[in-house]
Amino acid sequence: MSDMLVKLYDLPPLQPALDAITPLHIQIRPARVGEEYQIMPWIAQHFNESWAHGVVYAIHRSPCSLFIAVEKLPPDPERANPYVLPPEKLVGFACYDTSNRGMFGPMGVLPHYENRGIGTALLLTALHAMWNENYAYAVIGWAGPVDWYANRVDATLIPGSEPGPFRGQLEGK
Repeated sequence: MSDMLVKLYDLPPLQPALDAITPLHIQIRPARVGEEYQIMPWIAQHFNESWAHGVVYAIHRSPCSLFIAVEKLPPDPERANPYVLPPEKLVGFACYDTSNRGMFGPMGVLPHYENRGIGTALLLTALHAMWNENYAYAVIGWAGPVDWYANRVDATLIPGSEPGPFRGQLEGK
């Protein structure tokens, strides 16, 4: 798969993407230190085990470069303790700077939650964060689906970028 290039100085606005998922009770937020113990196995189970290891770096990076999409239920007004909040269900994630600086990805949304704008909101949240850190461009490593990225952020294929920096796993045996 080829890499794609995104001009961060020409991104679509973020707020409309976030507003679009609000009625679904979905929020995008940075992951918190300590949540890697829930997020890593979830990514390994639903997506890819090697992706799960990169999120540890993303969570502990400053600023955090792992964003998660969570389904939030409204608080129960009948609840006796107002400090016991309802749980958040993890439904998607996106990160950057995990394998190489300036690279977006990986990202994923649970299949049941696809085609609802969650992926777009995650993508734009991460790319806007990169822009706010003074990156001018982002590389989407091993981009797929290409048309999806092209339509969301006008990403373009980088000729000759396959396999890119991903040239095989390190073995210590």
